Amino acid sequence: MSAPLFVYGTLMRGEASHELLAGAPFLGDAATVARFTLVDLGAYPALVEGGSSAVQGELFASSAELLAVLDAFEEHPRVYRRAAIELAGGGAAEAYVLPAQLARGRPAIAGGDWRGRRSSGA
Repeated sequence: MSAPLFVYGTLMRGEASHELLAGAPFLGDAATVARFTLVDLGAYPALVEGGSSAVQGELFASSAELLAVLDAFEEHPRVYRRAAIELAGGGAAEAYVLPAQLARGRPAIAGGDWRGRRSSGA
């Protein structure tokens, strides 16, 4: 068993790509430390290092098999890269992070909450 997996967009429960996590145990709601920006890429978001948002998401137990599936889906390491991130309240998790240069010019999602983006004006 590897580190928990932090998801913040379409992989969350009830979102478009959640079926990729079928069978992965849900560990609870979580947030990152306030050192990130969540950007809107249209149909999905991206977590970018740097910024002052505590990004909202969910934690799931992960396995090597699950990570292999998600690495292909997230195009790791060519597009997103899987990296250890720090969680608010302590602890760490793996998450898919987009390099800042690939997020240039994309709007930030206020409050770091993908589900709340429509109500925040993003």
